Amino acid sequence: METTQSKSNGRLIAIIAMFFIFAMISFVTNLAAPIGTIWGNEFEGNSVLGMMGNMMNFLAYLFMGIPAGNLLVKIGYKKTALWAMAVGVIGLFVQYLSGVIGTDTSLFSMTSSIDEGGQMVTKEFVVRLNFFVYLLGTFICGFCVCMLNTVVNPMLNLLGGGGNKGNQLLQTGGALNSLSGTLTPLFVGALIGQLSKSTTMQAVAPLLFIAIGVFVAAFIVISFVSIPEPNLAKSGAKKVKYSHSPWNFRHTVLGVIGIFIYVGIEIGIPGTLNFYLADQKASGAGVIGDASTIAGAIVAIYWLLMLVGRSLSGAISGKISTRIQLITVSAVGICLVIAAICLPKSITVSVPSFIYSGPAGEIASVPVSAYLLVLCGLCTSVMWGGIFNLAVEGLGKYTAQASGIFMMMVVGGGVLPLVQQFIAKEAGYMTSYWLIVACLGYLLIYGLVGCKNVNTDIPVDLEDELKEELV
Repeated sequence: METTQSKSNGRLIAIIAMFFIFAMISFVTNLAAPIGTIWGNEFEGNSVLGMMGNMMNFLAYLFMGIPAGNLLVKIGYKKTALWAMAVGVIGLFVQYLSGVIGTDTSLFSMTSSIDEGGQMVTKEFVVRLNFFVYLLGTFICGFCVCMLNTVVNPMLNLLGGGGNKGNQLLQTGGALNSLSGTLTPLFVGALIGQLSKSTTMQAVAPLLFIAIGVFVAAFIVISFVSIPEPNLAKSGAKKVKYSHSPWNFRHTVLGVIGIFIYVGIEIGIPGTLNFYLADQKASGAGVIGDASTIAGAIVAIYWLLMLVGRSLSGAISGKISTRIQLITVSAVGICLVIAAICLPKSITVSVPSFIYSGPAGEIASVPVSAYLLVLCGLCTSVMWGGIFNLAVEGLGKYTAQASGIFMMMVVGGGVLPLVQQFIAKEAGYMTSYWLIVACLGYLLIYGLVGCKNVNTDIPVDLEDELKEELV
C-alpha cells in the first residue's frame, strides 16, 4: 500500500512539473517578440532586426525537430526533458548576459529609413556585440523549447494513462500554455514601460531569472520522479525499414506546409501588432503614453482568447469535426484581418481601465484594427490541433515519423514573422498583414480540399512491420 501511495504521489508531482514546463514553453517562446521592441528601438525603429530573436528561437526547431524525436527513443522522455531544461537555463542566462557583455563593443553600423511626420528620414545606428549575444541566447532557448515540446505532450498522455484521462491532462497543460502566453507580453510590457534610448535588456532581467528558477526547480523535481518509458529503444533491438514514409501521403505533405504557415500566423499576428502599438513614430499606431505597456496589455488579450478558443474547441469537438472547425476559423480569420487592414488608424477606441490605467487617470486609445487582430486569437487557437489531426489521419505506423517532421516545421514561426516585419518596414505595419491573409487562405484551401487522404492504397497497419525488410 505504501509503495502504491508513493508511486501515486510521484506521478502527481511529475504531472504538476509537466504543467509548469508546458507553461514555460509558451513563456520562453513569447519573450522574443515583446523583448524585440527593445532592440528595434535601439536600432532606430528597425523592427526586422527587432524580430531576429524570434527568428533564431524558431530556427532552432529546423535543426532540432527530428533529433529531438530520436532522443526520445535513445535516452527516453525523462532524460530528454532534463537535458532540455538544462539547455533552457543556459539560453536564458545568455540572454541576460546580452545586457552586460558587449554593450560598448561596436561591430558595424547600419542605416534605417524611418517615417517621421509623413517624411522618410534615414538614420544611422550601431550594431554592438551584445545583440549577437542575445541572438545566441534565443537560439539556445529554441533548442530547449523544441525538445520540451517533443517530450511534454506524450509524457502527459503517459502519466494520464492514455485515453480520456491522458487527453484531459493534455488539455489542462494546453490551457496553462495559453495562460502563460497571455501573461508574458503583459509582464514584459510592464517592465519596459515607455521605450527610450536607455531601455536595455536589464529591464526584463527579473523575468529571465524567474524563468531560470522554474527550470532549475523542475529539473530537481523530475530527477527524483519515475517516468514510464515505453518507447525507449531496447538494447540489441533491430531497426525496421519501412517501404514508405510520411512524404508519400499528399495530405500529410500539405499539412506539413500548413503547420509551417500556421505557426507563422500565430506568432506574426501578435508579434507585429506589438511593434505597431509600441511604435510612437508616424509609422506606428500613434499610442500616447507608455506605449509598450499598452501594447503588451492588448497583445495579452490575443493569447487569452487562444485559451478561450481551445476550451471551446474541447467542448464542441465531439460534435463538430476538425475539418469544419479549421475551415470556419480560417474564413473568419481572413475576414478579421482584411477588416483590420482596411480600417484607418484614426478610428480608435479607448483602452479599458482594467487593461491599462495611466498616471493621473490618463485614458489611452488604440486603433480599432488592433482589437480585430486580437480577435484572431480565437481562430488560431484551434488550428494547430486541427492541422495536425487532419494531416496524420490514416498514417498508422508512419505517425511517429510525421510528428518529428511537424516539429521541424515549427520554424515557420520564425521565418514568416521576419518576412512580415520586412514588409512592415518597407510598406507599413498594416500592409504586412496581407501576408497573413494569404497564409490563412492556404489553410482554408487545405481544410476544403487538401486534407483528404488520397493515398489509402499504402499499407499502414502495425502488423505490416513483419513484412518489411529488416536491417
